[in-house]
Amino acid sequence: MSDSKKFFLIVSFDGLRPDLICPELTPNLWRLKAAGVTLANHRTVYPSETRSAFPSLVTGSTIDQHGMVGNKYVDRIVTPPRYIDTSDAVLLRQLDLESGGRLYSASSLGESLALSGRSLAVLATNTPGTTRLFHHKAEDFGHVRLSGHFREACTPDVVLAQVEASVGPLPPVPPKTEPDRIGQDWITSAFLDVIWPKHRPDVTILSYGEPDVTSHFHGTGAEATRSIIAHCDRQFGRVLDWWDAEGKRSGVQIFAISDHGHITGHTRVSVADSLRAADFRPGVAPSAHVDVVVVPGQVGALYLADPSEAKIARLVSVITSEPWCGPVFTRAKDEVNGTAPGSLSNRLVFADHVRAPDVAFSFRADDGLDPFGLVGGTFYDNDRRAGLGVHGGLHPKELAAVGIVAGSAFPARGSISAVPSGICDVAPTILHLLGLRTPQTVTGRVLGELIAPSAKRRPSIREEVFDAHLGAYAQMLRRVHVERTCYLSGGWVS
Repeated sequence: MSDSKKFFLIVSFDGLRPDLICPELTPNLWRLKAAGVTLANHRTVYPSETRSAFPSLVTGSTIDQHGMVGNKYVDRIVTPPRYIDTSDAVLLRQLDLESGGRLYSASSLGESLALSGRSLAVLATNTPGTTRLFHHKAEDFGHVRLSGHFREACTPDVVLAQVEASVGPLPPVPPKTEPDRIGQDWITSAFLDVIWPKHRPDVTILSYGEPDVTSHFHGTGAEATRSIIAHCDRQFGRVLDWWDAEGKRSGVQIFAISDHGHITGHTRVSVADSLRAADFRPGVAPSAHVDVVVVPGQVGALYLADPSEAKIARLVSVITSEPWCGPVFTRAKDEVNGTAPGSLSNRLVFADHVRAPDVAFSFRADDGLDPFGLVGGTFYDNDRRAGLGVHGGLHPKELAAVGIVAGSAFPARGSISAVPSGICDVAPTILHLLGLRTPQTVTGRVLGELIAPSAKRRPSIREEVFDAHLGAYAQMLRRVHVERTCYLSGGWVS
């Protein structure tokens, strides 16, 4: 397929639930739906956390391949083990250099493009670590990576200087309790005024870090969150106006996505307190006095100092007796079951990696309505009040992600595709349309049904269900296959 006229723009709205897109709140995303194809069954990966999902976007692979097993994890390859917070861009660069370029254990989109003399540009208002993870080797290839707030995540300096001269100084980070409007404005103007006209990257990622942060601090359907969704949509409207006037004619294809959805925390719990009551010695980082590290976050990641089968089984027995415990995964005993009774194999959720926790779990979620009338509630473990947005687990609303594509490569305009798809499919589809080789680590698929909807037969789709039990505890995991590609539909405890 010819690549001479194709450019790609991936626009991401962090944490946007697909069911919040509507003509009143997001008229510009609605306008894109009319111009393109809506992926009605688009999903993210597990854990449904930002710094697991975006690595899946740029590597086209699940977590067992790229190795970003969560927003935070314990690195046990080094001695002594250390706690890693992937929001730190400087630390991520250090880890990549220390490992000989193996921060990811899969090839990234930026690397694939660089090998063919093409370029990836990133403009993002996410954390500095997330911004780096979009293209962690940008400085090695002379590619553009700009943060809307964090200078340490920006490269090269000369491009940042161009943008600051044209758009204005890098804006400060607003308090987390305030929606981030200025950052979204800055990266949009940086793309429209400098990056596209002066540098014309083959692929651009424009990542709005909202509504995720505002949802976490105000609630997924709160007025403040709806306000920042509308603001991001207005900024996207500027991009869409450019696309209508110039970008479309230049061969730009648009992917509008989100990395995960949100559900609402309704009951606060303490995992550490539950473990302490069972005579474990929990902590948030490895130390001589800690026998199980409880990695902070909405998805549970437990690392034992002594990860023997007996200790793992005891740990699983303790947490599955708690009312807050949802689906639980441990290392594979066989194709379905984990080593601990009652657990499923972490291979089923593509989380089997050397960095993976000994026990991974989601908090128990339900389909109740939150105060804003949105489906999805859950137990949670953080210091915030009830009623706020959380994500990370296997509730279908956490896994549901925005997916809209538009451009000359996707001819069925104004249509809806019910074929399951996922965040891992974006990179292989772009590489295919550019005529470039797909790395062996890619687990996603080319979205061929969108590229040639009339010529390609409907792909075969197959659903499957797995379950595990321990006493009164019973869990179920649902997956769907499209040809050879597998997507997670949801996980429940009954």
